Amino acid sequence: MLIDAPLVRRLLAAQFPRWADLPLAPVPQSGMDNATFRLGPDLSVRLPRYTRWAGQVAREHRWLPHLAPQLPLPVSEPIAAGEPGEGYPYPWSVYRWLEGETARPEALADPVRTALDLARFVNALQGIDATGGPGPEDSNAFRGVPMGGERDSIVGEALVRRRIEALRNTGLVDTDAVTEVWEAALAAPAWDRPPVWIHGDLDAANLLTVDGRIGAVIDFGTLAVADPAVDLLPAWKFLPTPAARDAFREAVGLDEATWARGRGWAVAGSLPVPDDPFFQADPARVTAAVRHLEAVVEDHRRHG
Repeated sequence: MLIDAPLVRRLLAAQFPRWADLPLAPVPQSGMDNATFRLGPDLSVRLPRYTRWAGQVAREHRWLPHLAPQLPLPVSEPIAAGEPGEGYPYPWSVYRWLEGETARPEALADPVRTALDLARFVNALQGIDATGGPGPEDSNAFRGVPMGGERDSIVGEALVRRRIEALRNTGLVDTDAVTEVWEAALAAPAWDRPPVWIHGDLDAANLLTVDGRIGAVIDFGTLAVADPAVDLLPAWKFLPTPAARDAFREAVGLDEATWARGRGWAVAGSLPVPDDPFFQADPARVTAAVRHLEAVVEDHRRHG
C-alpha cells in the first residue's frame, strides 16, 4: 500500500498533534516490510506495509523496554504506539531516532573489533531471562524455527530446494556445494536447550555504525525466543574477513550443530533466484548474495 508523508502527517495530527508540525521525510533506505520516516531531529515513524507484519508493533512495544537496559548497544526505542486511522489499517510506532549510518562491511574501521562487539551483543541478548517471551510466529516470519519445517519460513525444505534448483545452470553459484551445506544443516541436531532471545534479522541493514564501529541495533520486528542459530547470520552476511568471522565464532561460542544450522539460515536467506523481485530490484543484491554464499560454503568446508 502507498505510505507517504501526507498520510503520516494525518496520522500524527489525529493521534499525536504535538509532533504533527515537525519536519518529516522518508529515510533514504526504507525497508521492504515497513516504511520509515524521520520526524524532526529526534524521532522516527515506522509503519508496517503488510498485514503479516502488523504484529511486530505490539511485540516491540512490549519487549524492547525490557531488553534494552540489559544490552551493551543502543537499540530501537518505541515511545508511542499509533492506531489504525486515516485510511491506514495497521498499528504503527514512533521511535527515538538513533544516530549512525547503515552498516557497510567495507567501511568498518576494524572488522575484528566489530565482530567482538557484535558477539557481545548476541551473548547479552541470549543471556536475558526469556520467561514469557514470544516464540516464532507468523508476524516474525517464523525466525528461529527448526530447519526444514514447512511453516511459512525461509528455511522450509521445499522452498529451499526449489530455490536452489532455480539457480542450477545459472552460473551464479555452485549449487552442489550449496546443497551440501543445506543438507548438513538439516542433519544437524536440533536445539535441545531452553530457547533464548533472538533478534532474528542481524543483517547489515539493521546495524548502524558511527565512525566505522557498531553504534546501534535496530528493527526488532523478528524478535522471538527460539533457537539462536539464526543470529549467527552476521558471520557470513556482514563480517567481511575470515579473521573477523573466526573472532565472532570464538566469542559467541555455541556448538557445531548450532553453527551448521546457522549456515542453513544463511543459505536460505541468500539464494539469488532470478525471478525473485527482491533481487530483480537491485543487481547489487545478487552480487552480495553470491558473496555470502561463497563465505558460507568456505566456512562449511573448514568447520562442517
